[in-house]
Amino acid sequence: MIQSDGSKPIYVQVSEWMETEILRGSFESDQKVYSQYQLADMFNINPATAAKGLNMLVNENILYKKRGLGLFVASNASEMILTRRKNENLANLVMDVVREAKHLHVTEQELIKMIQLSFTKKEDDK
Repeated sequence: MIQSDGSKPIYVQVSEWMETEILRGSFESDQKVYSQYQLADMFNINPATAAKGLNMLVNENILYKKRGLGLFVASNASEMILTRRKNENLANLVMDVVREAKHLHVTEQELIKMIQLSFTKKEDDK
């Protein structure tokens, strides 16, 4: 879950964990999410760190605040998360793979074939 090895700030990991839980369907639109104190207990972190992760999602309109009630999932949260992750994370990963393929003199056709094969492999074959 949350790793304290310094590779990624903890509050970012909290934010990404919450996004993943929304994508998994653990939280639906307009459903209340964990408070900063609940997250702090779950991950054994400072409540201020958990709050910073949650506030990132509020700033991105993935969560919204109801005064005195807590934070809730926005109606289009899943779509926003998917779009951003595809456009940012996946695009960066693809660029890294293409860059490495060029270093290894892998042709575009070879790389496409590798990708297609990985889509057809079963999870337990990996």
